[in-house]
Amino acid sequence: MTQLTILEGSTFCICDELGDVGSAETHGLFAQDTRFLSHLKLTINSARPLLLSSGKVEYFSAAFFLRNPLAGGLKQDVVSIKRERFVGEGMQDHIVVRNESMEPVSFELGLEVGADFADIMSVKEHDFSLGDPQRARPLPDPVAPLYDDRNNQFVLVDPEGYGRTQLLLSRRGATDGHGMSWQVELAPRETWDVRIDVVPSADGEESAPPVIERRFGEERNRVRDSLAAWQLRVPQLRATWDNLEHSFEHSVADLAALRMRTDGARVGIGRLPAAGMPWFMTVFGRDTLITCLQTLLFGPELARSALEVLAELQATEDDPTRDAEPGKIVHELRRGKAARTWFDRYYGTVDATPLYLVLLSEVWRWTDDTLLARQLKEPALAALRWIDEFGDRDGDGFVEYQRRTERGLENQSWKDSGDSQRFHDGSIARPPIAPAEVQGYVYDAKRRTAEIAREVWRDAPLAERLDREADELRERFDEAYWVERRGGYYALALDGEKRRVDSLCSNLGHLLWSGIVPSPRVDAVVDRLMGDELWSGWGVRTMSTGDAAYNPLSYHNGTVWPHDNSLIAWGLARYARWPEAQRIVRTMLAAAGHFEYELPEVFAGLPRQETSFPIAYPTAARPQAWAAGTPVLLLQLLLGLQPDRRRQILETVAPLELPSWAGDVRLTGVRAFDRSWDVRLVDGVVKVEAA
Repeated sequence: MTQLTILEGSTFCICDELGDVGSAETHGLFAQDTRFLSHLKLTINSARPLLLSSGKVEYFSAAFFLRNPLAGGLKQDVVSIKRERFVGEGMQDHIVVRNESMEPVSFELGLEVGADFADIMSVKEHDFSLGDPQRARPLPDPVAPLYDDRNNQFVLVDPEGYGRTQLLLSRRGATDGHGMSWQVELAPRETWDVRIDVVPSADGEESAPPVIERRFGEERNRVRDSLAAWQLRVPQLRATWDNLEHSFEHSVADLAALRMRTDGARVGIGRLPAAGMPWFMTVFGRDTLITCLQTLLFGPELARSALEVLAELQATEDDPTRDAEPGKIVHELRRGKAARTWFDRYYGTVDATPLYLVLLSEVWRWTDDTLLARQLKEPALAALRWIDEFGDRDGDGFVEYQRRTERGLENQSWKDSGDSQRFHDGSIARPPIAPAEVQGYVYDAKRRTAEIAREVWRDAPLAERLDREADELRERFDEAYWVERRGGYYALALDGEKRRVDSLCSNLGHLLWSGIVPSPRVDAVVDRLMGDELWSGWGVRTMSTGDAAYNPLSYHNGTVWPHDNSLIAWGLARYARWPEAQRIVRTMLAAAGHFEYELPEVFAGLPRQETSFPIAYPTAARPQAWAAGTPVLLLQLLLGLQPDRRRQILETVAPLELPSWAGDVRLTGVRAFDRSWDVRLVDGVVKVEAA
């Protein structure tokens, strides 16, 4: 059965195509990382309606058009049902039924409700892609709804005392301990409606019905105004290449949906993108940082918010129960019941800390915002100390990871599934693991921070030390990771015995992006990336077909990840390998056209000659932040746009003539250095002008 997710901020609802919640273990209304509604079922004469059509209207709303079942004497297609849903801080359903026949009809409309108050991490374990349903712990039983006759509402209370859910009904009916039913009698063409307002409360406080009604009216206006403001603030694109224009439009909408509202607490200033739907509607260090790097074309606001919030969450103590060490950037933030059951902050990521320094530098390069660079000097220095003192666990000059808590992730690079670190023969590498791309991130972070130290902090000794360390790392990395076989390439990682984990993987492209690859190695690296073993025809695979563990359906061992390809394209552009970069741009946006212009988190790595369209990964997140950021970065790379901080201009470094398939492009409202810039691509030539 088709699944539908609608959201606003970090509140979201997962339901089926009829709008019902509970036909799958993972359905529900979630807020504060807690499931406040696990069952919501609409019936006509005790049977479920039949589907006509349904779908999202905006990311925060959906509509379900249904018809009556053949139940209780109703004839076929005599009653139409429209179910409209809005998600804000809570959820509102408006159900309208209409007699479409020429005769009077009567029937019973029923609504069943329930809530189990499960934490989101426990629910995620029942997702086949990211959990293990066969080993997952049973979820709590739903609590019985208590009917409050005075306010015509159901109240569901968490038995553990965490929170409560209110379901306020606009009409009175008959209750049976599981929900409410209404006897509906309709003349020909007559309509009848009922509204259900669902209000979650983590603190357990009950809201008065008039407050709820006012809140939903204000919420609708606020959400619509927020979306309109976002759409006006981001650049406007017109392109003759449909795949580019429509994918960009979808990215704008998806990234609007993934912006999290913050609550004004210690970690709550501004808005920043959550990692993705449905299980990662929270701060994720790595995902948030990469998404912000991909979308600086939109302006610096998301990135500034991310830098500030992640600085507030930066670890200050050595805490093995969270895989935390001083200076480390957080991997994942959880709230509510999930924070009590699992963790509130988890630091099991080895790459977010150097990526934090990369993003700080990139924002500075786009804005020349020296105040921000000064304000974040201490978090940046703490991140550098973590790299040298904690990240390098054994003093060999490379950053490694090994989890210290049993609840933590076994693999703590971006390929964080348990089976992703494999040798060419398929055997699994044992920790501590030193991922290749992370050494590249560290190299880039030290180069970039040296520039900030020299020009903003006026600390020449620090700048000289960081440049020297970057030079040494580049030389040491090349010696330790280079594999001469198969035409020459860099290993995926070093294992705990310092052996090269010699599978051929897409991480090569991240090394180009970081700049750690010396010039004599570039041709070999590019040839491996774009060769038949890694190149699927729809993008670069995460693992080559020549490795024993390759599986085109394996999460990190043969699939194609759009964000991965966008960073690979960025790396190719950095080394002026424009034909290969453009090949990724064209192919990835062509793939987007097969996914209704909304790139998923991941899709299958099957060869293009065997599939006339890219094969969906069944449980890939959509929307997902760095997948949504991919078309934005690909547009930037296609046009060759980059800031020149010294001259305070936005310029293009694209080839003198772009291929004809790129068509004509007009991009207006790109912001850099507190100015707006317009970019045109006409007859293969890119021109940039101050607006």
